[in-house]
Amino acid sequence: MKTTKLLMSMIIATTLFFVGCKPKDAAIQAAIQAKEAAGITVAVTKGEVTLTGEVDDEDTKAKAEEIAKAEKGVKSVINNLTVKPADVPVVIAEDPTLIKNVADATKDFPTVKAEVKDGVVLLTGEIKKASLINLMQHLSALKPKKIDNKLIVK
Repeated sequence: MKTTKLLMSMIIATTLFFVGCKPKDAAIQAAIQAKEAAGITVAVTKGEVTLTGEVDDEDTKAKAEEIAKAEKGVKSVINNLTVKPADVPVVIAEDPTLIKNVADATKDFPTVKAEVKDGVVLLTGEIKKASLINLMQHLSALKPKKIDNKLIVK
């Protein structure tokens, strides 16, 4: 009987020891976060690591996942990192094309005069408040360098 109680006590103690040795989510999270690049957020639930944030390139994204997978106690990694889009140069329409398209965009607004010079659209005249947004959306879509609005809104 004493042997059975002693054996049970040893089994319980051993179980508690091994459960206690398993890294906790907070410890895993702190360890991974300390190794990751700025801008990466680490969340850990039951050993499952989720990476979120924005990184500069695919190599950084892959490296972040490697770091997370290498940490003791990690069961799986969900890599939700996104790669920042490359800087796309701003396209400004050439004057001849812009002049034609601005004329088309303003034809339904007889009280509006538009001039184009060096990619800048200068608007003068009068316009109704309800029509202004519509006109500005059409002109913005034409990709001018700037729209200089000198319209009188009625």
